[in-house]
Amino acid sequence: MSLVGAGGSFALQLAAAGSAAGQSAPDYKAIVCVFMSGGNDSHNTVLATDADSWGRYYTTRNIGEEPIALMPVGTAAAPVGSVSPVTGRTVTLKSTEAWGGVLPITPITANPVPPGTSASTRTFALHPVLGPLQTLFNAGRLAVVANVGTLVRPITKAQYQAKSVAVPRNLFSHNDQISTWQAGAAEGARVGWGGQYGDLLASMNGANTLFTAISVSGNAVFLSGRNITQYQMTTASQPALSITGASGTTLFGSSVGPSRLRDSILDTSGSNLFSADYATVVGRSMNSATALNQAFTQAAVTAVPAPSAYTNIITGRVEANSLATQLQTVARMIAANAALGMKRQVFFVSIGSFDSHDYQNTNQPNLLGKVAHAMSYFDSVLGNIGGLNLRSNVTTFTASDFSRTFTSNGDGTDHAWGGHHFVMGGAVNGKNIYGQYPTLGVDLGSFKNPDMVGAAVVPTTSVDQYGATIGKWFGVSDADLATIFPNLQYFSPRYLGFL
Repeated sequence: MSLVGAGGSFALQLAAAGSAAGQSAPDYKAIVCVFMSGGNDSHNTVLATDADSWGRYYTTRNIGEEPIALMPVGTAAAPVGSVSPVTGRTVTLKSTEAWGGVLPITPITANPVPPGTSASTRTFALHPVLGPLQTLFNAGRLAVVANVGTLVRPITKAQYQAKSVAVPRNLFSHNDQISTWQAGAAEGARVGWGGQYGDLLASMNGANTLFTAISVSGNAVFLSGRNITQYQMTTASQPALSITGASGTTLFGSSVGPSRLRDSILDTSGSNLFSADYATVVGRSMNSATALNQAFTQAAVTAVPAPSAYTNIITGRVEANSLATQLQTVARMIAANAALGMKRQVFFVSIGSFDSHDYQNTNQPNLLGKVAHAMSYFDSVLGNIGGLNLRSNVTTFTASDFSRTFTSNGDGTDHAWGGHHFVMGGAVNGKNIYGQYPTLGVDLGSFKNPDMVGAAVVPTTSVDQYGATIGKWFGVSDADLATIFPNLQYFSPRYLGFL
């Protein structure tokens, strides 16, 4: 089929799909991975605020020239230049006193009280910049999954210290833990669990399987499948790259120039097998780019609004939020699902760097603010895609290399292990914390805390359980999930219940 013929046929498909899309909710599901590159400090993201836990947290982190300990629930933001009534320090732009207190959240189900503390119930809060996520949590469209990390088997502190249970290779290494989170193995892994979900469900997408796994943030092993390849998009209004001369109406002043250039590029008749294969690949790419760019002219796609302005909490200045822009592109792709005939899609976006060895009060709050701004924007947009509420069709979740040490080095933190994550969507059983939040209110000075090795929290929920819960909702079978996550059999429960 010629490109012209394909375009004409595709235009008819677009018109029909656009008409059908306005009549009923589609059989469509998407999962969106929001990767917080560099290792986000979970201890300043989701906090335990019962007296013992808060006391230990505040004592441990309220040290150094730029203490990273956040302010208690209900504390008013202190003006820059004033003296904080809580700490007695002069408030600067980088002072935690300037942001006000942590934001309380009350899960529907009580989290178990850790032994060795005086608490009768556990209470929790979010970082002061996460107001939009507090709103989503209270609305029931956001859940917290506590103390998630890369694991081979369930493990205790004693087993870790005795080296009696296997652990993932190269713990605390950025590249290796990114790979283990996304693909279940250290750096060099070639197939990710998002890509494997795509392998299994791509056939539902008909002729456009190339759009099954999509990154708006460069190459990610998370999206690499055994059969499918990840499709990388830009955040431009026409996001698919094209060969300018071949896609235009004239070339060097000739109206037949573009078609002849296309014929030359797509010629597979040569004797060189490499050239023929290359022409096939380029041809597929050109056809896909044409289809995608046409789909992005549809009313449902162009109606996706741009994110609102983002204001840096530290500087007070309006600045770009690349994560929100990436999620706008994801939303536009979701809006094009009917036009493209898509049923199941996996997306990857990212933001960073959260590698806060120092200057944490300058970097992490701004990045977390962008995460909250972007996720809230995405939730709002999904509430009206072409007149449909697609929140229940899309599940968004966070991931990161690892969390960071509970202890502070004075103005930052170091690489650690288990951390807390967010899952958002209309299908999410929200307003809850899943998994066991770690023990904090016990003797830390001699590292007798049962949940810590050094200053790193030992995970009690595995990435396998986290990913499998998402995969089961997405439509992957129990048997296939057991293959994708071979260590899943060692964890109970296999599925965490947040979907």
